[in-house]
Amino acid sequence: MASHIVGYPRMGPKRELKFALESFWDGKSSAEDLQKVSADLRSSIWKQMADAGIKYIPSNTFSYYDQVLDTTAMLGAVPPRYGWDGDEIGFDTYFSMARGNASVPAMEMTKWFDTNYHFIVPELGPEVKFCYASHKAVTEYKEAKALGVDTVPVLVGPVSYLLLSKPAKGVEKSFSLLSLLGSILPVYKEVVAELKAAGASWIQFDEPTLVMDLDSHQLQAFTQAYSELESSLSGLEVIIETYFADVPAPAFKTLTALKGVNGFGFDLVRGSKTLDLIKGGFPSGKYLFAGVVDGRNIWANDLSASLCTLQALEGIVGKDKLVVSTSCSLLHTAVDLVNETKLDSEIKSWLAFAAQKVVEVNALAKALVGLKDEAFFSANAAPLASRKSSPRVTNEAVQKAAAALKDSDHRRATNVSSRLDAQQKKLNLPILPTTTIGSFPQTMDLRRVRREYKAKKISEDVYVKAIKEEINKVVKLQEDLDIDVLVHGEPERNDMVEYFGEQLSGFAFSANGWVQSYGSRCVKPPIIYGDVSRPKAMTVFWSSMAQSMTARPMKGMLTGPVTILNWSFVRNDQPRFETCYQIAMAIKDEVEDLEKAGINVIQIDEAALREGLPLRKSEQAFYLEWAVHSFRITNCGVQDTTQIHTHMCYSHFNDIIHSIIDMDADVITIENSRSDEKLLSVFREGVKYGAGIGPGVYDIHSPRIPSAEEIADRINKMLAVLETNILWVNPDCGLKTRKYTEVKPALSNMVAAAKLLRTQLASAK
Repeated sequence: MASHIVGYPRMGPKRELKFALESFWDGKSSAEDLQKVSADLRSSIWKQMADAGIKYIPSNTFSYYDQVLDTTAMLGAVPPRYGWDGDEIGFDTYFSMARGNASVPAMEMTKWFDTNYHFIVPELGPEVKFCYASHKAVTEYKEAKALGVDTVPVLVGPVSYLLLSKPAKGVEKSFSLLSLLGSILPVYKEVVAELKAAGASWIQFDEPTLVMDLDSHQLQAFTQAYSELESSLSGLEVIIETYFADVPAPAFKTLTALKGVNGFGFDLVRGSKTLDLIKGGFPSGKYLFAGVVDGRNIWANDLSASLCTLQALEGIVGKDKLVVSTSCSLLHTAVDLVNETKLDSEIKSWLAFAAQKVVEVNALAKALVGLKDEAFFSANAAPLASRKSSPRVTNEAVQKAAAALKDSDHRRATNVSSRLDAQQKKLNLPILPTTTIGSFPQTMDLRRVRREYKAKKISEDVYVKAIKEEINKVVKLQEDLDIDVLVHGEPERNDMVEYFGEQLSGFAFSANGWVQSYGSRCVKPPIIYGDVSRPKAMTVFWSSMAQSMTARPMKGMLTGPVTILNWSFVRNDQPRFETCYQIAMAIKDEVEDLEKAGINVIQIDEAALREGLPLRKSEQAFYLEWAVHSFRITNCGVQDTTQIHTHMCYSHFNDIIHSIIDMDADVITIENSRSDEKLLSVFREGVKYGAGIGPGVYDIHSPRIPSAEEIADRINKMLAVLETNILWVNPDCGLKTRKYTEVKPALSNMVAAAKLLRTQLASAK
């Protein structure tokens, strides 16, 4: 029975790795302690898959931070600023690259394709001397073998690694990263040779960039790489795994002709068109790893439908060459449904987390060879039917209202520059106004109060009093720092999506459905199972309370519809845009209630707008059209004097800047500090932007505290390309994950930098 898992979550069912990492970083535990927790996690994952009957079990998909960073370590491609001495890369160097240290900043982090996972971007140039500097892949293979599990070691493929890299600082932007292929392949050969010597019989190269729109030069690199690796790979069975979308026809042709490769993995959940390519011609004698179990969502697989797909494929590739697989690594889904003791039983019956997906893969593989578990298939069919007919899923009024939105345009009646004038008369802000993105540090005490209130251990009065005190403290701190536009710090919120989902209908929540976002940071995506509506106001109580504590403008803080959609596990029984329009209508009600309550500045975060962009250019315009439309729906009804802000996170914005302008927000704040002002190059190239803009002036994902001079220098770079009257000064993201000992001095330096420049600008006049 041929079954395969592309990759598996690393954090552990109860986030064991997260807590071990943070304890190690805080100096509370040793490297040995961290290694012990990690080894236990790995062995339990391998054993779980072996017990479930999986034939091709992955190794080296575990990571202490990120698999691309692991590859950078394997290749010895450490940027010189980390002062690495050339030995086997240890935790010091590794975590400095990921998180920065007291003297140097971290490497850039960006989204892994269109997921909410972030990877650490390699910084490469012609000077980099590659060498085999981390033996992790081999060590982990041997570790599994010692436990009696023969695994398939997984490596990020050489071409995708280079295509996902960026030219290092000081290297020409036009530098061809693929020109380094000849320099990194010798290291790959060493790794392969060592894996072979250790007894590996299979090896998996992840080459997900094959689903992108690649040109012939880029496709040629795959041919070159695998031709050059061919002799090293002889004697091994080699899988090349792709995921997240259809493989375009030219890439499919290149991929299936690669030398020394015996198997090809495809995402047949998001890549249904790839089926036609396989039907049109699959190389004989090669293995097809058919990704029919969704690695990106938490819905139970429709086993009968998947079995039909697999039987059709069996007719093309042959019985002994078809392997049942996941559509991608299960890293992007929650770990184990077993830990969900409080989830509504009907909704729970519709779900499958990573551990359950492993069982689904094996059940399909058994059914293919005539060992169909009829009871398991029936137990799968019943909830699927109940989900289709459940009255909890459909709300006709919401369906009708959302359908009516599609054909009409929603915009504020006046243009942004006249609105900014009206807002300035009301708000009376200085030039280079300062603000923060929304959240303030979430202390242990705060988390305890929320936990106790949720568990009904404290009364609502006690809870409200505690949150009010925290808001008061945050407001006073901002006034003491002399920040211009304040926030209430969001002490009542667990997570920017979960908080709203808990108050909207059509959402369900898990207790342990954590998914890794980056490093030790995990998110718990809500589950959108039905039509979405807003039963009552969600944030007005806290925002009004905060505004009553200060004469300065207080931002009302909301999460936008596209971000709520992209950061949730979304129902798969209707198009995503229909769900998004439903959420937009709910947020619109909230915006209008905030305005009525006297909140004059309302921030509607669209942190994940760029993240949902389809990987293929042909599908991007449609997505951007409904995503931007959804945002405009939320605020098209407010007065000119109400200032609408939005915020966007880690992303490459340059290619969607016109859609960002089309969102028609009054002020946008954008994460920018780790990417070396890449964002500003858009404006250098002459894009006219008339709305307010706040490119982040310092990186909050690192504990480092920037000096006022460093921040002033950053703002000056911005002033070189942006008009003085539209520039805002702010950190690049919320401060929730930082400590007050870091936040106070950093914000103090930020305000000092803004004031220094105001003085300079005034005297220059």
